[in-house]
Amino acid sequence: MLHTPHTPTPRSRAWSRRRFRAAALLASAVSVCLVAASAPPTPLGVGDRLFPHLGNPGYDVTAYDLSFTYSGDNSEPLKAVTTIDARTTADLDRVNLDFAHGKVDSVLVDGEPAGFATAGEDLVVTPEDALDEGDRTRITVRHSSDPVYPEDRQGGWVRTADGLAMANQADVAHLVFPCNDHPSDKARFTISVTAPDGLTAVANGLPTEVAQAGGATTWTYRTQHPMATELAQVSIGRSTVLHRTGPHGLPVRDVVPTKHRAALEPWLEKTPDQIAWMENKVGRYPFETYGLLMADATTGFELETQTLSLFERELFTEPGYPAWYVESIMVHELAHQWFGNSVSPGTWSDLWLNEGHATWYEALYAEETADKPMAARMKAAYGASDRWRTAGGPPAAPKPPKNGSKTGIFRSNVYDGAALVLYALRQEIGRPAFEGLERAWVTRHQDATATTADFVRLASEISGRDLDDFFRAWLYGEKTPPMPGHPDWKPAATDQVPAAATGEAHGE
Repeated sequence: MLHTPHTPTPRSRAWSRRRFRAAALLASAVSVCLVAASAPPTPLGVGDRLFPHLGNPGYDVTAYDLSFTYSGDNSEPLKAVTTIDARTTADLDRVNLDFAHGKVDSVLVDGEPAGFATAGEDLVVTPEDALDEGDRTRITVRHSSDPVYPEDRQGGWVRTADGLAMANQADVAHLVFPCNDHPSDKARFTISVTAPDGLTAVANGLPTEVAQAGGATTWTYRTQHPMATELAQVSIGRSTVLHRTGPHGLPVRDVVPTKHRAALEPWLEKTPDQIAWMENKVGRYPFETYGLLMADATTGFELETQTLSLFERELFTEPGYPAWYVESIMVHELAHQWFGNSVSPGTWSDLWLNEGHATWYEALYAEETADKPMAARMKAAYGASDRWRTAGGPPAAPKPPKNGSKTGIFRSNVYDGAALVLYALRQEIGRPAFEGLERAWVTRHQDATATTADFVRLASEISGRDLDDFFRAWLYGEKTPPMPGHPDWKPAATDQVPAAATGEAHGE
């Protein structure tokens, strides 16, 4: 979307402001400004406790327009253009973007060439004219997007047997495209992918255009709801796109490797009923479409990329996984569309709200459809909870990831450890209040971000009780509190939690 129409143009307005300021400032003040402008670029961040240099202050992104050109070889960099529409929230002489692992060819700010430099994993852009608080600006970066990473980097582009997919959680979207790479700054996305004929490209949202020229096809997709950068998805490969209809006429589209279509389609037919099951629990599905991307790659995880969840093909074709387990993992990623995608975490320390809820509905689905008792799973989790807290921190205060393991925050304490908190809450306030809280949470914060403090306040409001002490113990305590209604539950001497109760093998 272009700038909001205004007169005069952003450049002429900035020039007028600068002339006015120059006439008013003392010579000494001008000197100070010149020194500041010549200072070396430095990486910034929004101060996230777990990822201090992730995200950037001073602006709010309203829209991304991403354009990728794929050669057909998934070991070669893609040509890319990233256009960012943003509103400044402070006066800015420079704009920091998160971007690493790509070559920048040029940067424009409001159509004018801008200076740029690298600082850490930031691309620091210096526009010709400074930006004032409240300005609307457009930044266009021409760059490469490299799908080949050093061994110590995880995520970003995932190379599949026949192309590429994305896995940007938690902090690697900026290895793919310049962005404000933090879930607190959500924006709408338009994504265009050009690939050789014979390949199919799919991205978040709904298709808006398909164009063919010169032996290549360009697909364009657009989201109708804001999205965090970590949830962006692009699939390129020899794929078949399957269409079906979900509740209320919801378009459901799945992307599968064409040669595996027959084996995978029976699993995909389960999705509309799973959506209906989730809607019965928490309310209407929050986006314009849903579906599964079954990638021909070994990742060790599944991922809730918005409207198009990423799955390993082998999850569905490996005979060692019971059907009930596979279906519960499908529901785990589906539940994330409400918890984590529509309602995104304000900080990465709020991750337990994403993974705890997804694990909760995964377990509840297994209980209701496959006779796998929730209480048994939660009792096992209770037995291991103290060790999980020691290893990874309490659910709402996870330990920072170790160097070289940025996905290290995805530990058992934020999966079944966090689901255990929700079980304790249901025990404490009763099933009707708990179910009302779940519906109110996703309704009140739809398309927004929310924090642990927001959840605590809403739980107290819905239950009519002050729950601060309850949550302080369960979310931040070094030891697991007694379980309401189960005085016999004790920490286990050894960690014997069932594989399906760890959440880490597949669901993210």
